[in-house]
Amino acid sequence: MLTETSMHGTFICTVPMFHTYGLLTFAMATVAIGSTVVILRRFELNDMMAAVEKYKATTLLLVPPVLVAMVNEADSIKAKYDLSSLKTVRCGGAPLSKEATEGFLEKYPTVNIFQAYALTESNGGGAFIDTVEDSRRFGTSGPLTSDVEARIVDPDTGRFMGINQTGELWLKGPTIAKGYFKNQEATNETINAEGWLKTGDLCYIDEDGFVFVVDRLKELIKYKGYQVPPAELEALLITHPDILDAAVIPFPDKEAGQYPMAYVTRKVESNLSEKQVIEFISKQQVAPYKKIRKVAFINSIPKTASGKTLRKDLIKLATSKL
Repeated sequence: MLTETSMHGTFICTVPMFHTYGLLTFAMATVAIGSTVVILRRFELNDMMAAVEKYKATTLLLVPPVLVAMVNEADSIKAKYDLSSLKTVRCGGAPLSKEATEGFLEKYPTVNIFQAYALTESNGGGAFIDTVEDSRRFGTSGPLTSDVEARIVDPDTGRFMGINQTGELWLKGPTIAKGYFKNQEATNETINAEGWLKTGDLCYIDEDGFVFVVDRLKELIKYKGYQVPPAELEALLITHPDILDAAVIPFPDKEAGQYPMAYVTRKVESNLSEKQVIEFISKQQVAPYKKIRKVAFINSIPKTASGKTLRKDLIKLATSKL
């Protein structure tokens, strides 16, 4: 998905090459089209910024947590490093909220953000933004790539959904994997007889064909019959000036079934309290059933190498004290 205009750029390798994101982009695509790729020994925010300055990097491929970190540390980063060469940030691996996108563009107004959506099972097929005009549609991962077709399906009934209706995204095309190695049961659960890949992602497609990722189906919080997407609340939390990072998980409750609980990483020297976090979300015009009812503070949010929040670890931590 790299164009002629970007093929001679300089890229900083910021994601592991054992992951599809890094494998397809850095080990294959950028090298194949003649780009320069700078490989970091390990990821560290200041090392990445220093590499941008030293090698005059034009493009960064990031996961949302790193982009959010760039927003939170923008003043110190811009004071310390020359980022004038940086023109584009391509973001994938997890949903990027409208709030995070707006925050980044406010801090780095000369840099464009291009989002993308794909899975290991789709081998790069999915959705992709490749124009500045489309990048201004905040919150979308872009239109479908040319090699796939899509359906939005009600995960409970199997009914096909319409425009702007939310359901599970199914993908079909030549890039879709044949299955899981020596695991026919998992293959049958994920890829149906017609070749449709059930992504497990809750999405909708608008009238112009742009894909919007809401959250992972398995991560929805079930509150009194309502479904609460953690990513929606996380996007609001990171807009607080004292919050460095955040993750929202389901916390068990006898009456409600589950309710939203937030793990929050405060900025250095912040004295933000649980009450202040709860009040902040209450003022954001969220539905009553989406309000956060419990907060815990943590030094850092656990994540996978590709930037996805390890909610299972946080759920285990939260429930271990019950």
